[in-house]
Amino acid sequence: MKYLLIPFLMLAFAGCQSGKQPVNEKNSVAVRPLHLTRQEAEKLVKLPLKCIHKEYPNKPGEVLTSDKDLKTPRQMHPCFYGCFDWHSSVHGHWSLVKLLKVFPDLKEADTIRAVLQEQISKENILREAAYFKPPLNHLFERTYGWAWLLKLAAELHTWHTPLARKLESNLQPLTDTIVALYKNYLPRLHYPIRVGTHTNTAFGLSFAMDYAKTVHDTAFEQIIIKRAKDFYLKDSAYSLRWEPSGYDFLSPGLEEVDIMRKVLPEKTFKHWLKVFLPRLMNKDFTLAPGIVSDRKDGTLVHLDGLNFSRAWCLYGLAKQYPEFDYLIPVANRQMKFSLPNLLGDSYMGGHWLASFAINALTQ
Repeated sequence: MKYLLIPFLMLAFAGCQSGKQPVNEKNSVAVRPLHLTRQEAEKLVKLPLKCIHKEYPNKPGEVLTSDKDLKTPRQMHPCFYGCFDWHSSVHGHWSLVKLLKVFPDLKEADTIRAVLQEQISKENILREAAYFKPPLNHLFERTYGWAWLLKLAAELHTWHTPLARKLESNLQPLTDTIVALYKNYLPRLHYPIRVGTHTNTAFGLSFAMDYAKTVHDTAFEQIIIKRAKDFYLKDSAYSLRWEPSGYDFLSPGLEEVDIMRKVLPEKTFKHWLKVFLPRLMNKDFTLAPGIVSDRKDGTLVHLDGLNFSRAWCLYGLAKQYPEFDYLIPVANRQMKFSLPNLLGDSYMGGHWLASFAINALTQ
């Protein structure tokens, strides 16, 4: 199945280019970002739908304090129990919302609506929010899962349908819980976490910043701005040659660029970028995609996610500041390298990579 779909995907994604202009990292004339088409959405939606109710295999990530804490994933997390782990389930739900929001007439539209209403029910979300109340549980999914939960909340907030209003209202107790956890945690974090995996601070701040701006939570926004400046404003001479590490699905350097472009004024940001990552200011900038050596290995396949997250950081920079449009072909190369691997892939990649691809393709 995978090999039958690859030619289709390559043709479809190639069609995202503008006209007959070549895709060349050193020639950005008239090159546009790859974008999500209806045909691609029909294929990609199958991945989150496949895993939303798939309870096992599962990686819980809980801290057990007694025998009483031993429960099934669904008992602990009545909404976000599928897709291998909590955060993947959260961004699987986000994927369904995003795809239905962009393409309301998807073939699977009725199924998606039914799944979202069943999962994001008032009762389920109250239990999800209550899970974070015991003392040790405030550490759960900090801050990667938190960030995706806020992305889901922001997506619902900007989706103007009666279904979205119902789901947003149902989700609100958990959204409020996560925002409160962020507000408590960020002032106490003395050093940023600069890894290329879940706990990366810049990534957690970036998605949280998007949420704060979307819902006009000025107090939350100011906390994020202050902490981003505290952590990164004095950084300099970053080398992308240090990346990637073997399990990365985020670029520590580009995630830092992503948050700083959101919190700094234009003049300050461009000066900071020149000091922090001068290589990115070069119109001949290139970046080789991360290579996955074993697609059935749940950590090695992270590198496909790295390619997608690199792309959304580069697309975001070029969108905000068009003079960086020479980065679009670089981002397109990252996308085209990993997109053909999505459909028919091992569950270890299939349970989460669609969300990363969708986020990049909808920038």
